[in-house]
Amino acid sequence: MDNFSVRKVATAVTAAMALTQFASYVQAQTLTPLPDFPKQSITLVSPFPAGGGNDGVARLLSNELSKLIGQPVVVDNRAGAGGNLGTALVARAKPDGYTLVLSQNSVMAVNPSLYKNPGFDPIKDFTPVSQITSAPLVMVVRAESPYKTLSDYLQAATQKPGVITFATPGNGTLSHLAGVTLGQNKGVSLMHVPYRGAGPATNDLLGGSVDMLITSPPSVESLYSSKKVRVLAVTHSTAVGAFKDAPTLEQQGVKGVSIEGWYGVFAPADTPKERVQYLANAIRKAATSPAVVAKIKQDGAQVVASTPEEFAPKLRSEISHWSALVKSLNLSID
Repeated sequence: MDNFSVRKVATAVTAAMALTQFASYVQAQTLTPLPDFPKQSITLVSPFPAGGGNDGVARLLSNELSKLIGQPVVVDNRAGAGGNLGTALVARAKPDGYTLVLSQNSVMAVNPSLYKNPGFDPIKDFTPVSQITSAPLVMVVRAESPYKTLSDYLQAATQKPGVITFATPGNGTLSHLAGVTLGQNKGVSLMHVPYRGAGPATNDLLGGSVDMLITSPPSVESLYSSKKVRVLAVTHSTAVGAFKDAPTLEQQGVKGVSIEGWYGVFAPADTPKERVQYLANAIRKAATSPAVVAKIKQDGAQVVASTPEEFAPKLRSEISHWSALVKSLNLSID
């Protein structure tokens, strides 16, 4: 065999090995489906507008998840009523595993006690699938703001009661409660300005219409990294990524206030257990992939990727905690 023929054979062998390795990689990235599931695309509802933290995590997760299950995972933004609208929509969806919601503790654990009729019961209407992340909330001002520290902001609020504002992604969100708790803790009157999601709230912050924004880290990470906003405080000490050196409320003199925000995936109640388990395994694998972990950490959150058995008691505990706080603060939204 001449040298040219040898090179041709070697090239063919190398190509065949590469194809085999690629096929093995693709197979490793794909979960074996159940006999009857999934056979079509899955809808992942995000109950807030595009551009906010909820939407960002939903899209990050859906992109990785679709590779694993071999079916499209489509994000559907259904904003309104502080997250209640989209969440209630999934509560009424067919319990077949094809409609899920990526919601958060402000919706699932706070809203049922804050709203007179949220449109869903988090325990009766849903099956918890997996808690995806855990993070503090962030309190930010635009870079040009005169408030360099949280103390500056609170001092202004003391001098102008009911005038200094804080924006949030909506009434009843965890951000809303964080602002109310901050005001009560420091004995100042702050004006709450609710929006239909973090995206429009951020736009108004940058435009100077509001003084401070309280939201999830992913909602403002790019603005913080590009120095368009300044962080006055984070609501507990587990901040990572871009926010790892940001001052906590405790460090800013706000004692006894520590608030964790999280995102999690839920299926309608009565979804078959084998499908819930399949989805949980797929979601946990997607959430712990290197690309997703890196992005979530950069955005200031930590990956949890819990099992349904771990997530269910977490939800019940949070409902108990926040309902007691809402009652103590005498808060209510019609």
